[in-house]
Amino acid sequence: MSPATAVAPPRRQDIVGDDDVVRIRQLVRSVATGTRLTLVDQTKLVTAASELARNTLVHGGGGYAEVQLVTNGRRNGIRLTFVDEGPGIADLELAFTDGYTTGGGLGLGLSGSRRLMDDFDVRTEVGQGTTVTTVKWER
Repeated sequence: MSPATAVAPPRRQDIVGDDDVVRIRQLVRSVATGTRLTLVDQTKLVTAASELARNTLVHGGGGYAEVQLVTNGRRNGIRLTFVDEGPGIADLELAFTDGYTTGGGLGLGLSGSRRLMDDFDVRTEVGQGTTVTTVKWER
């Protein structure tokens, strides 16, 4: 992941139910409209946020998300961080395989989100939870 420095405090949203997934989408869209992200990149960002929030709820048993404006010195961006204390991901490589699912969905959440974003990092430990950090940079 590219080094990024915060330019504003993170805005946090707990993820404990379906309504929180909607709130995260709204928060991310609100933050994104104040940047120079293109409409296409804003849509990619909101889509990834929705997928990752849903994963946090369904697979991680809930947690929280942080949305933060960042810079790398050349460009500004939005960093999304999703944290849960769930079971973790036993086989990360398998989890990134299109079509693989443990929740009955299409199996595109994690891999699809990675393709939508510019930077993508997953830290996971079985029995300890998962943290996904991702950034969408202005073009």
